[in-house]
Amino acid sequence: MSTSHASSSPARSASAATAGEVLLSARSLTKRFGGLAANQDVSLDLWRDRIHAVIGPNGAGKSTLTNLLSGDLPPTSGTVTLGGHDVTGHSPHEISRRGLGRSYQKTNIFLPLTVQENVRLASQSRQRHRAWNPLHWVDVATGHAAVAERCDRALELAGLAARRHTVAGTCSHGEQRQLEIAMTLATQPQVLLLDEPLAGMGVAEAERMVELLLRLKTDHAIMLVEHDMDAVFTLADHLTVMVNGQVIASGSPEAIRSDAGVQAAYLGEEH
Repeated sequence: MSTSHASSSPARSASAATAGEVLLSARSLTKRFGGLAANQDVSLDLWRDRIHAVIGPNGAGKSTLTNLLSGDLPPTSGTVTLGGHDVTGHSPHEISRRGLGRSYQKTNIFLPLTVQENVRLASQSRQRHRAWNPLHWVDVATGHAAVAERCDRALELAGLAARRHTVAGTCSHGEQRQLEIAMTLATQPQVLLLDEPLAGMGVAEAERMVELLLRLKTDHAIMLVEHDMDAVFTLADHLTVMVNGQVIASGSPEAIRSDAGVQAAYLGEEH
């Protein structure tokens, strides 16, 4: 697979689908670190019931884009709208409460806790009671059944219901990636930003993750950053290709696969 950065063609964008609903929009996002533009004039829409893959060689600006959308980095310029609300420059927890969840390249879970305890902690983060203590397990019998319901639903969606009592640190790598997604689902997001969810997986684990993402897209808008091109072209309804912090192409999988500029910059001849 070629990772040449040779392309200066303008972005080519396919028309938006009429079905579904735009849940997140980014317009002209730019992030500069001194004289370096890690992202420059990046725009995209994330639709419910669609998986939008963002691909490109290492250093293309994909992780920076994810951090801008989630609030982990403030943009130098441009806007982010989530669920009709301008969240540009808002903190990660504010954006999370607006309905955005994300996973990270490095799995971010509590290894000594069980699968269920991890997901339950994430579910408790949505309790609005002023006396909530993150170190105290909510007693469902005292009126917090919603916590348990969110937890159970997230475990079921992520395919981990049968592993709920397993200590997270003893789970396989693939299960730990599923667990991180389950924790995200327990916060009831509408938009999911998934940063390389298939990284390091074997064939069977990758197949389970692909099946999970296809199940989740019905009720969510998903942005997928991933280097596994077979998975990308299996999953994606729309692709954005980035090189050197800029979008060089955006469109359907078929359009991207046949785009000469993308072939030269990233995909190579094998796709």
